[in-house]
Amino acid sequence: MAKHSISINSWPQEDRSREKLLRYGEHTLSDSELLAIIIRCGWRGLSAVDLARRILHKFKTLRNLSHTDPSQWEEFLGLGLGNVKISQIKAAVEIGRRLKETEIKVSRPRIDSSADVAQILMPRLRDLKKEVFKVIFLDSQSRIIDIIEAGEGTVNQAKPILREIYHKALQSFAPFLICVHNHPAGNPEPSTEDKKFTRQLIKAEEILSIKALDHIIIGNDDYFSFLDAGWI
Repeated sequence: MAKHSISINSWPQEDRSREKLLRYGEHTLSDSELLAIIIRCGWRGLSAVDLARRILHKFKTLRNLSHTDPSQWEEFLGLGLGNVKISQIKAAVEIGRRLKETEIKVSRPRIDSSADVAQILMPRLRDLKKEVFKVIFLDSQSRIIDIIEAGEGTVNQAKPILREIYHKALQSFAPFLICVHNHPAGNPEPSTEDKKFTRQLIKAEEILSIKALDHIIIGNDDYFSFLDAGWI
């Protein structure tokens, strides 16, 4: 009898997730089933789904799988989960994050508030272990022209280059921009360096006539807006 005519429930667990995805769509799969597809096969009595459940029991959510230290995965190395599979899992989670940002660039939504910016960039920035500085360029209707990564720093301090930021703004013919960076420790309150940079940003806009609308700091599911705080 052909395999597709047999009930999915009679298949090995590692096969059921793939067939369920193809037959009903990826949105119908649980987190452990999606993870099992990346893992592909089990190990010594553990199915791929069993192994996926153990991983999620440790890390709680798919979000927490990325930006983890290799030492956090050591207990799974003896269960057939080698460095290649661990890399594949982390890459898949990162692809999901980047897809959202790519969709935003294509759809070019209007930015009306700091909350709009946080909704777009928080999923990408909140879990990073080092500071990353991004800039959103807007047209005259406050619609996104582009989102660029302008700098990458240590866990304590990003080092964005004002000249590079405004050079990219001129290239994009952007009359407005919004600067965004993350605080890996999770507290979005601005540091002394953040305040100093914002003052420099405002000073530069007076010369180049490209208005900086806001400087937003992303924390752990929270953010700080210089504009909302009345500092811009």
